[in-house]
Amino acid sequence: MSSSQIEIELVYALPGKQTLLRQRVPPGTTVTQAIESSGLLEKYPEINLSANKLGIFGKLTKGDVVLREKDRVEIYRPLIADPKEVRRKRAEEGKVMKKGGGDA
Repeated sequence: MSSSQIEIELVYALPGKQTLLRQRVPPGTTVTQAIESSGLLEKYPEINLSANKLGIFGKLTKGDVVLREKDRVEIYRPLIADPKEVRRKRAEEGKVMKKGGGDA
């Protein structure tokens, strides 16, 4: 392996499809630079680097963070539903079902 480049992975997942790219970049490359050079922005025009959250191995990060060897850059999609609201609705439905047992 050449010391002039580092190997990284980039991941973007849609509900039915995951894209994983392995890429070699120069040392000092930032998260944003790696994404821009990967071709993912052309392939998935819905990605907006100013709106989508980014992570490295599941931990949120910023676009100006310098990558290290074997880093896995993840591009997150916006949530469709608020998880807290979904849990609240499930809990309410569960309570309604228990109360409405009817005559036995």
